[in-house]
Amino acid sequence: MLGKLRVEPGSVAELSKRTTDGRAELAGKAEAKQELAKLIEELSLLHNRLYAEASRSLLLILQGLDASGKDGTIRSVLTGVNPQGCRIVSFKVPTSTELAHDYLWRVHLVCPQRGEMAIFNRSHYEDVVDARGRGLASAEVWSRRPRHIREFERLLVEEETTVVKVFLHVSRKQQGKRLRERLANPEKAWKFRRSDLDDRARWDEFMRAYEDVIGETSTEWAPWYVVPADHNWVRNVLVARILVEALRRIDPQLPAAEPGLSELAID
Repeated sequence: MLGKLRVEPGSVAELSKRTTDGRAELAGKAEAKQELAKLIEELSLLHNRLYAEASRSLLLILQGLDASGKDGTIRSVLTGVNPQGCRIVSFKVPTSTELAHDYLWRVHLVCPQRGEMAIFNRSHYEDVVDARGRGLASAEVWSRRPRHIREFERLLVEEETTVVKVFLHVSRKQQGKRLRERLANPEKAWKFRRSDLDDRARWDEFMRAYEDVIGETSTEWAPWYVVPADHNWVRNVLVARILVEALRRIDPQLPAAEPGLSELAID
């Protein structure tokens, strides 16, 4: 199914034609949960090898509209990963220091080190989508940024960082349901902002912005995957498949043990 999720370089993302459901592509919820457990186990093993090898890295970029499930994906898929070699980065409103530099400066600072896996919960793509959807920058400014991003990601890949980009594709109906549940739940209400409703009112503008930037930045070195996100169990198993497949391609190798260790006697 990963081929169906991938946005081929040079093509149009056509988000309106892509499913937000995804259940038809999987055997069933019980089977998907069993598969997820196996994928998490393999992910943990491969990530441990990546950390031990310490020569390459992986960057997972999670993008999506409000309530698309970015936090839930991180909790569910990365539950078995060694925290020593994994870092979660959430990009907030830029500080005065960050604003004094180019918009990619703060992003480059937190890219994964060799042997590390980093997860961006939102990313430099906000500097295109938000700037356009909320009118924070002129068209002259945001329209040139996809070109910057393509070359920035090419640099990362050529320096041995595998870049995995996932857009969590949620329907407007499901987003509304999740926002209402969030507001009604005392444990989640703190996450709700009035601006969430302002963004929801601009749904069409944001979707057009995402469709354009995904199409412009899905490259051979860093393609986009559009993952159906209306159902958590569908979303989780598909993101896990994408991550495990990326690590299989990296094929990290454990360093050779020091010669003669097998002959040592330990009291």
